[in-house]
Amino acid sequence: MAQSGIPHFHNDVGVSTIHVGAREFMCIGATPPVDHPHVFIDMGSADEAICSYCGTLYKYRASLSASESDPADCLWGDRVQQL
Repeated sequence: MAQSGIPHFHNDVGVSTIHVGAREFMCIGATPPVDHPHVFIDMGSADEAICSYCGTLYKYRASLSASESDPADCLWGDRVQQL
């Protein structure tokens, strides 16, 4: 059985917008140990959402898989929280 999880994204590169392939994910701000409280973001049917903690704008891009981002290094390693 395939496992599903919630991808975690960070903004160490300091961009204003991160494109993601998931509509539900966690924003951690920066990588530990300077991360902010992990914020669950659910875009619902919208195509973008802003992290209420760090202000990063996330935009959904259907061509990306759920565990991909643009810039690519904004995915927190292979970290996926299991549901």
